[in-house]
Amino acid sequence: MKKEWIVRIKVLIISAVFVSIANFISTWKAGSVVYPWQAAPGLALMFVMIISGCLLQDLFKYFKIQLPSILFISLITILASIPGFSPIAELVRVEFGKIGLLPLCTPILAYAGISIGKDLDAFKKQGIAIVCVALCTFFGTYVGSVLIAQIMLKVTGVI
Repeated sequence: MKKEWIVRIKVLIISAVFVSIANFISTWKAGSVVYPWQAAPGLALMFVMIISGCLLQDLFKYFKIQLPSILFISLITILASIPGFSPIAELVRVEFGKIGLLPLCTPILAYAGISIGKDLDAFKKQGIAIVCVALCTFFGTYVGSVLIAQIMLKVTGVI
């Protein structure tokens, strides 16, 4: 368990470094530069929320309840960002606003590529079935996102 936490923390720190660099490049190209030290408070907040979610998951495992860590991380982040409910909601909004979504995806995509690369033999054994599943997943995610965006844009009166 201790080794798992050391690995988690190392991965989060490395990810934060990559995100801050990718965020700098992204904002620089967009014309409104956010330097890595300006994004650091937001990344530190994310770090705390991720660690808290993982701790909560471990607590639930102790009671033999298996739930994914993303559930706890999302719940903590949502609760922390609700204005009027959370005393740090404004801080979360301001600091997270300095970090773009695409730079956050950079380490995730890199890890996915590394994972597929190291398990290429297992990936090849899956054959065409894994390609079909991946395409259906991508298509379903895209269509679901489009539908949610369309509904929200209509509800809010943007379109």
